[in-house]
Amino acid sequence: MLVIRPPVPRQAVELLTFGHPKTPGESHVPTSNEFLTPVLALVAWTFVMWIWMYATRIPAMKEAGIDPQDAAYPGTWSHRLRPGVRSVADNYNHLHEQPTLFYALMFLAALTGGGDATALKLAWAYVLLRIAHSLVQATFNRVIVRFGIFALGTLVLIAFMVREALRIVG
Repeated sequence: MLVIRPPVPRQAVELLTFGHPKTPGESHVPTSNEFLTPVLALVAWTFVMWIWMYATRIPAMKEAGIDPQDAAYPGTWSHRLRPGVRSVADNYNHLHEQPTLFYALMFLAALTGGGDATALKLAWAYVLLRIAHSLVQATFNRVIVRFGIFALGTLVLIAFMVREALRIVG
């Protein structure tokens, strides 16, 4: 029995392959799930830091005799907490700053055809550097080490941004 299937619209192929239909000999093109996995990983890591923050902050507040209502204005009582407790909370806040640029770039790449193997490598490099930054800040908090990791992550993010800008504009 002959089955006739309508051709898949070109737009659907481009959407599913990030604008890069795979041909023999072409480098690996990540699937949308594979490409966006670093986004999920960094979001999950942010929640790990959230748990770590409250697992250290709540006991530290009790130990310091801080009433929860006194925490209505962040920072007004932080001097009464051990530095390690503050560092974890600071890192949780940092995960809501520069990584927002990462999220924007990832979705820009995914939606405009930039989700290739190189972009995926840059994304994973950035995520791993952010996790390393968190671990340094939340444990021994050596500023020069933390800064080096942060600077390297920033350079990866800049490389990703420049690559995307050249792809879109160029």
